[in-house]
Amino acid sequence: MPAVPKVSRSAVIAVAIFLVAHLALLIGLTTPEKFVFDEVHYVPAARQMLAPAMSQPMLNPMHPPLAKELIAASIAAFGDNAFGWRYPATLFGALAIVAIYLCGLALFSAQAPAMAAALIAAFNQMVYVQARIAMLDIFALGFGLLAMAAFMHGFRKERPHALFALAGALFGLAAACKWSGLFPLGVCIVIVAVIRLMQGWRTLFTDAKPDDWYRPDLWPGFRLHHATVCFAVLPAATYLAAFVPLHGLSLTDLIEAQRRIFADNTTTAIAGHTYMSSWPSWPLLARPVWFLFDKTAHDSISAIVFLGNPLVLWPALPALAIVLRDFIVARRWDAFLIAAFYFGSWLAWALLPRTLGFIYYYLPAATVASLALVYVLRREGLPRWLLWAYVGVAAVGFAVMLPISAAYVGTSMQTFSRLMLFQSWI
Repeated sequence: MPAVPKVSRSAVIAVAIFLVAHLALLIGLTTPEKFVFDEVHYVPAARQMLAPAMSQPMLNPMHPPLAKELIAASIAAFGDNAFGWRYPATLFGALAIVAIYLCGLALFSAQAPAMAAALIAAFNQMVYVQARIAMLDIFALGFGLLAMAAFMHGFRKERPHALFALAGALFGLAAACKWSGLFPLGVCIVIVAVIRLMQGWRTLFTDAKPDDWYRPDLWPGFRLHHATVCFAVLPAATYLAAFVPLHGLSLTDLIEAQRRIFADNTTTAIAGHTYMSSWPSWPLLARPVWFLFDKTAHDSISAIVFLGNPLVLWPALPALAIVLRDFIVARRWDAFLIAAFYFGSWLAWALLPRTLGFIYYYLPAATVASLALVYVLRREGLPRWLLWAYVGVAAVGFAVMLPISAAYVGTSMQTFSRLMLFQSWI
């Protein structure tokens, strides 16, 4: 029997990961049947899009429309109910996990570590919680991670044109869900610009190695006009296409929509929020967001807490330190890309004038952190079983936190209090 081609095997595994993740995310999806947290903003905006004539004022104009259009399409297909609101999020949650698998293939060139990265991302809790609620972040994450995977696969190729073009188009779709989707696109632009600048300066490493993140012969046929198309024209085209169903081809309306989004997302918030937190605290899991807390009986509650798995995100911090060291000291290209997309997705929030922030803004960086953990745990000299033992530890953390991550599970007040380890979590 002929061997299964590597691409075909990877495709089969990717489809299997998607199906398993999608089915897992669907369990108990309709609990509760009422709005949860910011669904109160996005579901009415999606409903408005389904009206025969768009009513005014437009609801939720402070974010681009694509994610809300996808929610609207689901409502049209499955009904105006909890399943209809939340179903598209499960699709993009599953796609995000597949995308981490694809990133792992690009970085590690092996199935086992790529699958381990996907499992760690799934057990991180953040993707699970965000993929079961009708908010915008999971849509931007799904498109953004797929774009990162395309960029990573193209990074070491002699002709990256097609993959970079795919990345640019997907980044545009991510931004059409939420402007934070622009952050990893900015990372790609900076990477390409720095490499081209160093090549223009004829920079050479005296001890050049095959694993260097920079090489003077990288992308020999990739010109400025190719970069412009891939990272400016295509993202702009796919981004603006999402506005056409609402605004048509009216240039005035398109510009006004961008002005409104910019104004609303760069205004410094005056009033505080119960669960607000600042970007330096997110990697430490200092302040979660309670999406839902309902008392269902005398000692029973239904809760959804967006926190993240401490057994994943706390160990990720020393792993990221090792990744950063390997990028700087050893100049490794895989460490370079992990560090660039993690720190670019996280530290971009430090540049914004908004004072109102939440830990779920950390979702993209936290998901990329799974790649850092795999990078460290598969280093030479470490036993192969260690990576899979850690995947088991992450799974245990996920299971322990499931009662406060899925409303359908439910828990007792005593267990909830036990899981709230710190005063800042309450």
